[in-house]
Amino acid sequence: EVGVYMGKSAIFTGRHQRPGEKYTVCDLFEGDAPDDANRAEANKSYSALTRARFEANYLAFHDELPRVLQGPSSVVPDEVEAGSCRFVHVDASHLYEHVHGDIGAARELLLPGGIVVLDDFRSEHTPGVSIATWEAVLNRGLHPICLSTQKLYGTWDDPEPVQEALLEMAQDRSDCHLSVQEAAGHRIIRLKSKNTRAPEFPLSKHAQQESARAEAGAASGSAALPAAVPA
Repeated sequence: EVGVYMGKSAIFTGRHQRPGEKYTVCDLFEGDAPDDANRAEANKSYSALTRARFEANYLAFHDELPRVLQGPSSVVPDEVEAGSCRFVHVDASHLYEHVHGDIGAARELLLPGGIVVLDDFRSEHTPGVSIATWEAVLNRGLHPICLSTQKLYGTWDDPEPVQEALLEMAQDRSDCHLSVQEAAGHRIIRLKSKNTRAPEFPLSKHAQQESARAEAGAASGSAALPAAVPA
């Protein structure tokens, strides 16, 4: 995952790590940005982000941290083996030059059939992401699988198997509304996310502890009551 902020998507993605897999995340955190434009972006939008806060949040839900790379996303190709990833989530800098590089890196890192997710591809404040995303579709071989409100899911291989699985899944869900469109020779599934039931998010360890204490207190109170009221 490239760009993790406080860790919400990383926490969720980490639940899907399979035995033997490695999960790597990368972010500047409080580190130095590689250029003035990226530095201004980080200071404006991510001044509160620190590695310690991300790690504390992640460990509230998982027993171990993922591999954490602290630095610009340009370090990822040197740190992660090419062709080793089945899923790459990109939500780092919103500047065109950086997103262009992140998309190229994702292509190198993915296994055959692997999926890249590009966040903020249609937000009004991130035109650099939009340009880099659609450029990849039109000129760099990226095949869109699905569009949601904020994310584009794509692959450099055949998108049809995943698309068919999505369409089949939607048949059994009254809250999931999909439509199929054609654009520039691409078949694209559009997900209407309003009113869609979100996946269940795990309780943090802190919430679990509070729940256990509450249950223990309730059980203790019940035990102190008489078994029955005398007639």
